[in-house]
Amino acid sequence: MRHTQLRSFHAVAQRLSFTVAARELGVSQPTITTQVKSLEQEFGVELFVRRGRRIELTETGGGLLDITRRLFADEKEASDYLNETRGLKTGHLRVGAVGPYHVTDMLAAFNARYPGIYVSVTVGNSRESLRDLLDYRTDVAVLAHVDPDARLVAIPYRRHRVVVMCPADHDFADRRSIRARDMEGQRLIVREAGSTTRRAFDQAMREKDVRPRIVMEIGSRESIREAVAKGIGLGVVSEKEFIPDPRIRALQVSDAEIYTYAHVVHLRERQNARLVRAFLGELAGLLKVSPDERLRRRPPARLRR
Repeated sequence: MRHTQLRSFHAVAQRLSFTVAARELGVSQPTITTQVKSLEQEFGVELFVRRGRRIELTETGGGLLDITRRLFADEKEASDYLNETRGLKTGHLRVGAVGPYHVTDMLAAFNARYPGIYVSVTVGNSRESLRDLLDYRTDVAVLAHVDPDARLVAIPYRRHRVVVMCPADHDFADRRSIRARDMEGQRLIVREAGSTTRRAFDQAMREKDVRPRIVMEIGSRESIREAVAKGIGLGVVSEKEFIPDPRIRALQVSDAEIYTYAHVVHLRERQNARLVRAFLGELAGLLKVSPDERLRRRPPARLRR
């Protein structure tokens, strides 16, 4: 078994595509196919099965993927550790985030301190970003919602009020705020089920026994803003993420505490990894807390078992 065979398997298993894996590794697709087949033949196992045009992992392939995720995460950590002697001048930090607004300050501080470190940011909802973190595809994640999990350490970072967006010609447009009961029966455009903005707003409406009328679900803040501007319905968004637009007004709900939260999350087992610790050091600076003090703290209450 060669390292190149495992790397080829890992790339295909991550993307479930020989074509994409070949492109990411910078080799030809036949090369990837040959390496995976030779690995299967060497051990007499089947790692993938074809379902029409798609491929899926077998049970054996899924087990091997769990191992290669740890293997290549450890390999990256070893490389990062050896690079540390060069004063954090090189490396690749992978960040997952629920939106650019939550992570920009941290990225700016990190880049100012470590300009030679390449940073890539993957944006998705909290479920997607957490999955990438647990699968070792990212080093840290900035999430809006974190369920209890002993594998994780989460650091509260910011909270932002959720506001209601309405078109400039709506009856609400001349108000500075509305009450929760004003949302009764209103046409509402919402994010997908994994959105914490939607979760926070839905919970607040349930607590007030108010039932807006959901008319559309869109998985993009930008698309919701455009739908609101066209008069399709009202929308909700974190106040931090609201972009001023003459076609839209943003209103607070005066009698409800509706917030989204940003947490910086990392795997507990990787809290001393070089780049993770460097990123947390910059975060600590933003929070005015030293990295060593942060590491001595227990996880937030929502993460304790």
